[in-house]
Amino acid sequence: MYLLCGLIGAIYGGRLAKKRDGKPADIAQYAAGFGIFFALIGLFVTIIADRTII
Repeated sequence: MYLLCGLIGAIYGGRLAKKRDGKPADIAQYAAGFGIFFALIGLFVTIIADRTII
């Protein structure tokens, strides 16, 4: 789940930087930053769901 969240975050970050007329380096940095952030959120959600459900 966290990998899927990371991919969604990377796509979102890349599109956001492109919308703001960013250079390719800006787009890559936004994609990496948002990807890591969303992956961490997905990881915590997965851990919490695993510990509460099972």
